[in-house]
Amino acid sequence: MNLTHPFLDADGDKLREECGVFGVIGASEAAAVCALGLHALQHRGQEAVGITSFDGAEFYTRRGLGHVADNFSSGESISELPGTMAAGHVRYSTTGGAGLRNVQPLYADLASGGFAVAHNGNISNAGHLRTELVNKGAIFQSTSDTEVIIHLVATSRYPTMLDKLVDALRMVEGAYSLIVMTPRGMAACRDPLGIRPLVMGKLGDATVFASETVALDVVGADFVRQVEPGEFIEVDFDGTLRSHRPFGDRPSRPCIFEHVYFSRPDSIFNDRSVYQSRKMIGVELAKEAPVVADLVVPVPDSGVPAAIGYSQESGIPFELGIIRSHYVGRTFIQPSDGARNAGVKRKHNANRALVEGKRIVLIDDSIVRGTTSLKIVQMMRDAGAKEVHFRVASPPTGHGCYYGVDTPERSKLLAGRMDVAAMCEFIQADSLSFVSIDGLYRAVGMAGRDDACPQYCDACFTGDYPTSLTDLVDRRQTDAQLSFSANKVA
Repeated sequence: MNLTHPFLDADGDKLREECGVFGVIGASEAAAVCALGLHALQHRGQEAVGITSFDGAEFYTRRGLGHVADNFSSGESISELPGTMAAGHVRYSTTGGAGLRNVQPLYADLASGGFAVAHNGNISNAGHLRTELVNKGAIFQSTSDTEVIIHLVATSRYPTMLDKLVDALRMVEGAYSLIVMTPRGMAACRDPLGIRPLVMGKLGDATVFASETVALDVVGADFVRQVEPGEFIEVDFDGTLRSHRPFGDRPSRPCIFEHVYFSRPDSIFNDRSVYQSRKMIGVELAKEAPVVADLVVPVPDSGVPAAIGYSQESGIPFELGIIRSHYVGRTFIQPSDGARNAGVKRKHNANRALVEGKRIVLIDDSIVRGTTSLKIVQMMRDAGAKEVHFRVASPPTGHGCYYGVDTPERSKLLAGRMDVAAMCEFIQADSLSFVSIDGLYRAVGMAGRDDACPQYCDACFTGDYPTSLTDLVDRRQTDAQLSFSANKVA
């Protein structure tokens, strides 16, 4: 997994969802629908975008670095992608890295015909499988873990494409939502735990798959249902749909951070409004961590729904004490501390006339490294705030994610090396509180966390990983051996 990359904010201080996928079959201008759907998923990945289409005879692919609008805003770009079936992908990079060769959908000519795949998630044993495949003679064209799936399909001895893909997926661990195109139609599938999201809709006679319901809304499709964990759906060109459950039934563990931050607030995730979940997190925060204050101020934009909930429950007025500039693009890593510090002020500025002399409750979705939180607190103090109390709409993020989220190493996570009191001192707030893990579960409609059988993947908060982590174990064993050898030589 590539843990850091230049497309994070200035300090790598926000968790980033790594991908969004969209697919449509049976639409007269499938690529245009796909581009519009990907635009609605732009928040899930802003490094690169790709679309592959099929016209009944040939596959066509167009990829580019940057945003969807940078690459698919013209009729000319869409005209290069004819056909009634198309799939697309927006990405940041975790496994692999930046560069056009890793931009999805990935395409290969297999013995059974063309095969294109768009993947949201992360294969946590991809390195192990890749080594085995290379030792058998496989030649990789990218460094993406998604290509491992293609090689596993290509080398499967099963007769049908469905069986080949299921055979391949039985060998992988981790998280995946996949949209696959072949000359016979489209397939969509989700890992047995349903860690990463995938939904299905209808646009007239066309079938649509997407990472979030908001993409269905934007293209005018009706939401049908989510693709169930472990489900494999095939759609032919005549619209026939077949559902398979090759992995049996297991308790699902969808990523709870979709409710906290990743999904757009106007999406529905796991049959629940994301906006409502975020408001309820704020309500739980107000119950668990009350404070005497004059104003509730969100850190825009992700802290806004939780701040509304906190305000409504506490009775403290909600105000926009921080104004965000929407005309600042991605903040690349800067060469000096001064430039990095300026990055926060380009994005956020204190509303001095409002906060001066006031006791402020700041609401943010998470604290990762803590550097941005420190700067936001200092911004409030520079604007004359009398007190600054920080409230976080998620539990402390003390563990890395290996399922498709760009997470710093644990040693760089503030909660991975400090308790709450030390974190409060680090960010220089008057007080600091996080919503509890049970409070978070209550906010998303549960009675609390069932420790014996958690209803969500919450490993970034609890360290309770729902799958094996083969590559991580292999790396740690290698590091331990190297360390032992170095100490022996010394």
